[in-house]
Amino acid sequence: MSQEVCIVFGALRSGSTLLRLMLDGHPNLHCPGETDFLFDALERRGDGWAYDRAALEANRIYRASIVNYPDGLDGVDALHAMIDQIRAPGVMPVLMLHRGMERAAELLPNAHVIHLRRDPRDVARSSIGMGWAGNVFYGASHWLETASSWNKGAPKLASEPLEVFYEELIPDTEGQLHKGCTHLGLDYDPGMLAYTEGTTYSAPDPSLTYQWKRKQSPREVALVEARLGQMLIDYGYEPSDHPPIPLTGATKLSLKLEDWVARQRFRINRFGLGTVVKEKIARRLGLKGLQASTQLRIDEITAQHLK
Repeated sequence: MSQEVCIVFGALRSGSTLLRLMLDGHPNLHCPGETDFLFDALERRGDGWAYDRAALEANRIYRASIVNYPDGLDGVDALHAMIDQIRAPGVMPVLMLHRGMERAAELLPNAHVIHLRRDPRDVARSSIGMGWAGNVFYGASHWLETASSWNKGAPKLASEPLEVFYEELIPDTEGQLHKGCTHLGLDYDPGMLAYTEGTTYSAPDPSLTYQWKRKQSPREVALVEARLGQMLIDYGYEPSDHPPIPLTGATKLSLKLEDWVARQRFRINRFGLGTVVKEKIARRLGLKGLQASTQLRIDEITAQHLK
C-alpha cells in the first residue's frame, strides 16, 4: 500500500466533505482536507511540469494544509513529495479534488478513484448559499466545470473508478462505505461513522437528498435543466416534467444581471464594502501588494464561515 493513492473527485457541494470525514475515520486512510492546490498551480512547461510557486503559496487551502512545498524539487517530483507528506506506514493518502481531473489522471494514472456524484439541481441551489452564484442557472456552473474535467480525465485512468451517488450514500451510508473500502482493498471499519463525535457534521440525513423537488420553483428547476442539457441524463439523473424554458437573449441577460447583483450583495455583506472595493481596485490596477493583503483578509473571513 506504500505507494498507493486514492482520489475522491466530485463537485463542490456534492457531499465531498462528509465523505472525506468518513474516509479519514478509517485507520488505513488519511484524508486531511481538500487538495486541489496540488494540481491548480502545476503547469505544463515544455515537455515537463513546473509549479507556479507564487500561486501555490497564495492559495488559502494550501496555507492551511499540512503540506509544505519541498525544497529542491519541482514538477512531478514535488507533487509526489507533497503527497508523501500525507502518507504514513500502512496508510493510504486520500486526495479530495473538485477540478483538474485531466492533470491528476495523467500524473497519477494508477490511483484508486472514487467519483462522487450529486444531483446538479441540488448543487446549483446550494451554490447560492455559498455566494458563488446569484441564481440556480449560474449555480450550475461549477458542477458543469467539474463534470467536464471528469469527462476529460476519466479515460486516462488505468482502472475503473467507483461511482458513488450522494443520493445512495446518505440513506445507505454503511453499505456504500463497504463498497468504497472494497474498492481500495481494505476492510470496512466502523470508525468511519464516528466523525460526528469530533466535528460539526451530523449523521447522514436522508432529507438532504433531492431537495430541489421541495425547495425550487418549477421555473428554477427548468432553468437548471436548460443549462445542463444532456449532461443531466449522462450523469444518471432524470429530468423533471416541468415545461422547458427557452433561453432567449433577454432571458440570458436578465439571469446574468441577477447573478451579478446577488453575488456583489453577498460579498459586501460578508467582507464589507471597503474590502470589496479595495480588492477590485487592486486587481484592476495591478497593485499586487494591496491585492495580496486584501485577499488575506478575505481568506480570513472565509475561514471563519467554514463549517
